[in-house]
Amino acid sequence: MPTAGNFSSEIWLAVVTCFAAVFTQNILLSYFLGMCSFVSVSKEVKTAAGLGLAVVVVITATSILNWMAYWWVLVPLGLEFYRFILFIIIIAAFVQLLEMVIDRYSPALYLALGIFLPLITVNCAVLGSVLWMVIRNYSFVVSVGFGLGSGLGWMMAIVAMAGIRQRLDESKIPAGLRGPGITLIIAGIMALAFIGFTGVLQ
Repeated sequence: MPTAGNFSSEIWLAVVTCFAAVFTQNILLSYFLGMCSFVSVSKEVKTAAGLGLAVVVVITATSILNWMAYWWVLVPLGLEFYRFILFIIIIAAFVQLLEMVIDRYSPALYLALGIFLPLITVNCAVLGSVLWMVIRNYSFVVSVGFGLGSGLGWMMAIVAMAGIRQRLDESKIPAGLRGPGITLIIAGIMALAFIGFTGVLQ
């Protein structure tokens, strides 16, 4: 039976893991997962924040659901090799539910996100975070922290990029670098900046 000390250690480890997922191991800037929607939607801060919040909700919730499905269903039945199929089904179902909620309560955001909202289903950042949770053998509490941190890190990166790109609209940039070109260059510089956090908690 877990003791209070063990639970406190789990909470602290979850906090550290969450911090690392936001900064030192940012799923977008360190592993470059989810670049498609990052480049395409990071044109306006409001739209980027909306998509970023949706990704936070999806990654956090699916990390919880997939952890339970993996350890409570697949592992006891010896069906771990079905994890890819099960994870994708759970992610797709949750994104469909989230899409209906946004369409119902925020039609403007739904129209602004367009095709990129349902494409969260195939956003490799979502599946990547879930697979790392299993590969690294995280506990439930740590998995929640990792999922939340991964989502927040992705959201922070795309909102920051959107702010920079809005400012760049007023700048004189060579025609050949406009659009995805300058976006990828800035993403590389942002990644270098985030690397500076490495070792903060060591």
